[in-house]
Amino acid sequence: MRDEATIVFYVDDNAKSRRLLTSILRESGFEVITASDPLEALGVCKEISFDLALLDQQMPKMTGSQLAQEIKFLTPDIPIVLISGREALPPTELAFVDAHFGSGTTLDELLDGLRTLVRPKLPLVRMSRSNVRWADST
Repeated sequence: MRDEATIVFYVDDNAKSRRLLTSILRESGFEVITASDPLEALGVCKEISFDLALLDQQMPKMTGSQLAQEIKFLTPDIPIVLISGREALPPTELAFVDAHFGSGTTLDELLDGLRTLVRPKLPLVRMSRSNVRWADST
């Protein structure tokens, strides 16, 4: 992850929802790139880099779950969040998704979830065996 703001790639065919959530994400410190169509989104994925994909489930031509599969093929390490109007989705719809936020989710829960998924991973620290001591207290 870079030092700059986290880049969220947000795909939603509903213009009102896309504008509203984009505004909220930007006010919360995220940089946002949007697409209004899953097929457009696939083209954008090949052209830009981003830190997280946020996908609406119900879209024409391709569901968010189907788009998640395609994005994971192109960028396997990118976390994908699916948002939907349903409280729960079947496991088959979530196979390529890192998190799902459905009806009843608050904006704070969504934002916290996004932050958690893009939190930088701690580097793996390797120690030489000569520096490691095992203290067995039994």
